[in-house]
Amino acid sequence: MQDNQLIMTMTAAPASSVTPSSVIPSHVLDRVLVLEMVRVTEAAAIGAAKLIGRGDEKAADAAAVEAMRAALNELAMDGTVVIGEGERDEAPMLFIGEKVGSAQGTGPKIDIALDPLEGTTLTANAGANALAVLACAEEGNLLNAPDVYMDKLAVGPGYPEGIIDLAKSPSDNVRAVAAAKGVAPSEIIVCVLDRARHADLIAELRGLGCGVALITDGDVAGVIAVTNEETNIDMYMGQGGAPEGVLAAAALRCVGGQFNGRLVFRNDDERKRAAKWGITDLNKIYKLEELAKGDCIFAATGVTDGSLLKGVKRHKNGVMTTHSVVMRASSGTVRWVSGEHRVKS
Repeated sequence: MQDNQLIMTMTAAPASSVTPSSVIPSHVLDRVLVLEMVRVTEAAAIGAAKLIGRGDEKAADAAAVEAMRAALNELAMDGTVVIGEGERDEAPMLFIGEKVGSAQGTGPKIDIALDPLEGTTLTANAGANALAVLACAEEGNLLNAPDVYMDKLAVGPGYPEGIIDLAKSPSDNVRAVAAAKGVAPSEIIVCVLDRARHADLIAELRGLGCGVALITDGDVAGVIAVTNEETNIDMYMGQGGAPEGVLAAAALRCVGGQFNGRLVFRNDDERKRAAKWGITDLNKIYKLEELAKGDCIFAATGVTDGSLLKGVKRHKNGVMTTHSVVMRASSGTVRWVSGEHRVKS
């Protein structure tokens, strides 16, 4: 159980690293709510951290879910989970459609996309890049993506609009980005989930001479990596979860970049899920603004050490430290938050 936070330090990203935003600020997403969302991801990360390396994915996920839900219900808002742990019959807590917040019917109406533990296997095995993640926006501004796969294509900020197109081949997209960057295709590095389904994609990229950065899990962090020059990742390609695609799109909405997503349906049951959430065009390619519209907030806290964030660390006297990032679309501000927490065992 988290008691009281002892210290919180924040560092805003330098103005030169933030893409100027033309997004109109939302009066619903009060500035206070920005920092409150960090508290929510911190709680989930601390909950999951107690299970790092214990080999139990379900227990780690359950701990993160329970902690995130409790933290969300302390906030004075009328929140609805639009992307969560699954549908109500599959997820006992933080299911799609669940109402959260302490001001139901009276507080600001907020849609929330969340993944209390993005990287359950990573956490169970003490691997890198496990995160607690959420995004929020005004009601109706986040795509209600069914729990299916999504083809994803992402590039960081600074490129001409429309530089990537999921309707084109991976080779064509790499060549376009390389030309805009002023380098040969062989100088481009693409992040891809290490899955058998990506064998042809990886072979095509390596045939161009590209560097391919393979990750075992955690494609939200993989997509966000394209926004950080220090990762050397230029593009993200491949198929992963649709809910994670919306979360990643919300992050890019805040800091710049471009994203294409196309839902992948493997059977009739998944097509029925899409219809349930109002999706009729099964071949539609979604752009960034169609996945996350208007002003939005993205927050993430590291569970294990990774390329984006440091993981939770346990210190003497019951103190745990966290490292988080929180972003807002309308301001383009990125805040790196270091927290110290006294935690009861």
